Amino acid sequence: MSNRTLLALSVLGAALVAGSPATLSAQAVLGKGTFSEKSGYKTSGSVSIVKTARGIEVRLGSNFSMNSAPGPYLGFGNNGKYDASTQFSKLNSKSGAQVYKVPGNIDVSKYKEIYIWCRPFNVPLGVAKLK
Repeated sequence: MSNRTLLALSVLGAALVAGSPATLSAQAVLGKGTFSEKSGYKTSGSVSIVKTARGIEVRLGSNFSMNSAPGPYLGFGNNGKYDASTQFSKLNSKSGAQVYKVPGNIDVSKYKEIYIWCRPFNVPLGVAKLK
């Protein structure tokens, strides 16, 4: 084989390892934002709403963090108003990258904000406007 053929095979192999076009196109970012604190709780970091072959997921970035608060749950809202009917998962951790599956009965296209909500005290801990 010529050097040119070996180079072409090497580039093709690297592309296959990185992900096939079908795998890459199977994911679509529906919205993303950055958390800001609410109710005096420090909450920060990135969040994305992603449509995958497995369904819609909320992905908290590796830079996500919040200080200690009881019962933090994820949910959606609009214009500064939390929709309690969208509350769907308790946070597994108060920092770092995390992925949560959104139940099929929640139409994320209806919402422009994602909340971290304190279930015991019924107050927002953090909110991110989705773009």
